[in-house]
Amino acid sequence: MPSTERRRNGDFNDKTDTIRYAPMGWNSWNTFYDQINEELMRTTADAMVSSGLRDAGYRYLILDDCWASRERGADGGLQPDPDKFPHGMEAVAEYVHSRGLKFGLYGCCGTRTCAGYPGSFEHEFEDAARFASWGVDYLKYDNCHHPESIPSHILYRRMNLALRAAGRDIVLAACQWGLDDVHSWARSAGVQSYRSTVDIQDSWCSIERIARAQLEKQSVAGPGCYNDLDMLVVGMYGRGLNPETCIGGCTKEEYRTHFALWAMLGAPLILGCDIRALDEDTRTLLTNRDLIAIDQDAEARGCYKVDVYGQPDAFVLVRQLCGGELALGFFNFSDTQANVFLDLWDIGLPAAVGLRLRDCLSGEEQTARELICPAVPAHGCRVYRAWVKAS
Repeated sequence: MPSTERRRNGDFNDKTDTIRYAPMGWNSWNTFYDQINEELMRTTADAMVSSGLRDAGYRYLILDDCWASRERGADGGLQPDPDKFPHGMEAVAEYVHSRGLKFGLYGCCGTRTCAGYPGSFEHEFEDAARFASWGVDYLKYDNCHHPESIPSHILYRRMNLALRAAGRDIVLAACQWGLDDVHSWARSAGVQSYRSTVDIQDSWCSIERIARAQLEKQSVAGPGCYNDLDMLVVGMYGRGLNPETCIGGCTKEEYRTHFALWAMLGAPLILGCDIRALDEDTRTLLTNRDLIAIDQDAEARGCYKVDVYGQPDAFVLVRQLCGGELALGFFNFSDTQANVFLDLWDIGLPAAVGLRLRDCLSGEEQTARELICPAVPAHGCRVYRAWVKAS
């Protein structure tokens, strides 16, 4: 079965789809901050498998900032903190790979990382070669402490060239925060995903702010270069060691909306919670086949927004999927329940043509003609996969 067909049918465990689809995985930063070590990576890799996340498509285990020693080694190269990673990064990568996963690591284009560890400025080619020798598959490349006289797009081009010269297939994920008009140059710089927002926090206000900022920028993403809205906070519930991220938590309804928004917007799905302690509701949401299929659609088309008359905090997202399918997301950012309606002629369907709908969260099916008007709870959503149904 071709790769695209497997994805449409919910098979996201295809090792050949390294860069074509938006990356899915887990990152240590949101929950564990600087408290990272070899044992955490091993137990998290095990949890990725036992929870079903790996088989749902989450493939990258990404070790964020604070993994390195404070100074470069005698040879001038980056070196892992020997207390946190006594067996070195090659051993970590080997274990991650043994679990059928891919290994991601953090770097920075400046002289120092955001937490003050050695950055890769003027060391790009030697660092890229070292990452390749360790077995790194994904580089999250941050934007702190680089010289103001050098535009950041030059530094991302430089690391892209260095990774390609290193001889290993390594995804370059630019953590650029949406500055310097990143949407206009990310693809040509050779990056596979680019951060387009401020850092996310575990709060509804943060999720809403990021989503609203990106709704009008859907035309710039596409296959091989994805608009990264930052990591998912689904399932954190205010827990964790990062004082910048763990500021209160969200409700289950808000987490569902968060996940559905990222899926509709085609963003990388990088988890930030402690996946070793998932509750069943969170696990079920994160492995939802329909929502993941929308996110991972092979055409990677951006969606468009349809406003709801008289409801400034309600809107519908419409996304064209491969195989003639549509994804419809009904969102209510207000503090009270709302009937969020969509006139089908606003998406191009005449009165004689309707839709067959499947609710992505409940699995219920229905047909609609001319109008869809679900009741959507406060801070909630309804998402459908839809197929045109002619009379």
